[in-house]
Amino acid sequence: PSSMRLSSRCTGAEKTSPKGGVDRVSASGATTTSDKASQKKEHNAADPRKVVILGGGIQGTATAYFLSLRGVPSTIVERVSLAAAASGKAGGFLAGGWGDGGVTEQLHRVSFKMHEELAETLRLKTYRKIPTLSVAGGASLSESPPPLVSWLDGEITRCDLMDRGTAQVTPKELVDAMHRECGKVRGARTVFAEVVDVVLNENDEVVGVDVKHEKSNELERIEATHVVVAMGPWSVRAETWFEGLKVPMTGIKSVSLLFKANALVEKEPAALFCAEDENACHLEVYPRSTGEVYVCGCGGSEYVDSGRLMPGGDLDRADLVSTDESRVRAASASFLGLSKSVGTGGPEKTQTCMRPCSSDALPVMGRVPGFKGAYLQCAHNCWGILWAPVSGKAMAELICDGVATCAELAPFSPARFMKGKTKKGRKMGTRDVGEQW
Repeated sequence: PSSMRLSSRCTGAEKTSPKGGVDRVSASGATTTSDKASQKKEHNAADPRKVVILGGGIQGTATAYFLSLRGVPSTIVERVSLAAAASGKAGGFLAGGWGDGGVTEQLHRVSFKMHEELAETLRLKTYRKIPTLSVAGGASLSESPPPLVSWLDGEITRCDLMDRGTAQVTPKELVDAMHRECGKVRGARTVFAEVVDVVLNENDEVVGVDVKHEKSNELERIEATHVVVAMGPWSVRAETWFEGLKVPMTGIKSVSLLFKANALVEKEPAALFCAEDENACHLEVYPRSTGEVYVCGCGGSEYVDSGRLMPGGDLDRADLVSTDESRVRAASASFLGLSKSVGTGGPEKTQTCMRPCSSDALPVMGRVPGFKGAYLQCAHNCWGILWAPVSGKAMAELICDGVATCAELAPFSPARFMKGKTKKGRKMGTRDVGEQW
C-alpha cells in the first residue's frame, strides 16, 4: 500500500544515506577457503558506484562475487534467506554441451568451465564430474543387458550412456561460498528486508532502493547508483518500478525428493534422465557426494502467474511455496520401481522450488531500457545453476566496464519482444531431454 512506501522519486538534493541498525550477515570472519579466494579485497573509497542487488539466490550472489573480484562492494537485499527458493532446492546438474546450436550455447560452454574453476578456487566439496545415463523403467526384457549401475535394481527396460562429460554441484554450497567471499570487500553487506521500490530521480537514474525490514517493520532507503533485479520469479515486480517494462514471467512449482544413498550409489555415481512413466513422472536422479540421492521431474508442476507473485499474492515470498504430496507419492513409487535398494523406505526429505521461466524460456539479462543504472538478471529456468557463473560475471562486466565480454547478452535483453510458445524443459542440442512443460 502507498502508505507503506517512501517516495519513489527524488532529486539529487534529496538523496539520503542508509540508516544504521540494519540486519546484516557478516562474512569477514569466514574460514579461509583458498589462497586465491582469501586475499583481502580492497575497495577504492573514491569509487562512485553503489551497487544494490535484489535477491540472495545464486544469480544475485554470483553477481556480488564477481563484482568483489573487481574490488566493488555490493549490498544484497534478501527477504527470506540466502538461496531460499530454487537456488537452494535445485539439483545442481551441469552439462556443458547441451546448449549447442542454440542461443544459449555460449552460456552452457563458458559457464560449465567456470564451475570447475570456481570449485577449485572456493574448494567446494560437492562439485564432481559424473556420467549421465538415459533410463527407461518397466518390465525388464530377458535380452536386455544389465543396467550400467548396479543400484538400478528395479525393473529396467533400457539403460544407455547419454553423456560422460557432465558434472554436478550442490547449489547451496556454492551460494554460501560466493557470499562469504563477496562479503570480504569493505562496504559489502547483506540486508534481510522486503524491496518496496526502486528510487529514481527526474532523469530516470537509479538513486536508491526502499526496503521494509521484516522484524521491525521499519522503512529504509539504501543509496544506489546501480540496481540488479535478481529475484527469480519475483523479478516480475520490476514492472512496477520501471514504467513501461514488461517481465513476462511464470513461476513453476516443482517437487523434489531426497533419498539416503547406499554404498552402491556412492561407488557408482551417475545422473539419470528417465523416460516418462505411468505415474506421469519424468524423473531426473542426481546422486550427491554428500550421501543423498536427489530426485526431481516429478510431474504435475503448478504454473504460478505473476499476480500471485506480486505483493499481497498467495505466493509473494519464497517461504510460502508448499509441496504437492500427490506428486511426492507418485515420484516415490516411480523411483522405487527403478531402485528398490535406494527407494525402499521413501524419501528422507521433500521440498518444492519455484523456477523462474520467461515466456520464451530464455533468461532475461541486461540493462533496463530507458533507465540508467537498472539491470535485470532473472528467468534462468532449469539451467539457473549452470548459467550462474557466466551470468554473474557478465553483469559485473556490464556494471564495471559498460559491456559484457564473457558472453553475448543481446539475445537475452529485457528489451526483446517475446513471441510464440516454446517447450521449456532441458534440451541436449535440439533434442528434448527430461520433463517438458
